[in-house]
Amino acid sequence: MAIYVNLSVVMAKRRMSSQELAERVGITQANLSILKTGKAKAIRFSTLDAICKALDCQPGDILEYREENET
Repeated sequence: MAIYVNLSVVMAKRRMSSQELAERVGITQANLSILKTGKAKAIRFSTLDAICKALDCQPGDILEYREENET
């Protein structure tokens, strides 16, 4: 997939733990882990909105598009 999740990077810059972010957003730590590792197939806009509010960031700080190498 060409969409990469930089949630761990943004969390580190804000010095926020997974537990704290999960509590602020209202999701489980397991679901947050799935997002952080890029294993999620989708994210609700309401969840993305809550993450951006908690981390004081833009969606583009968390999600990144990169061209995939065709081999």
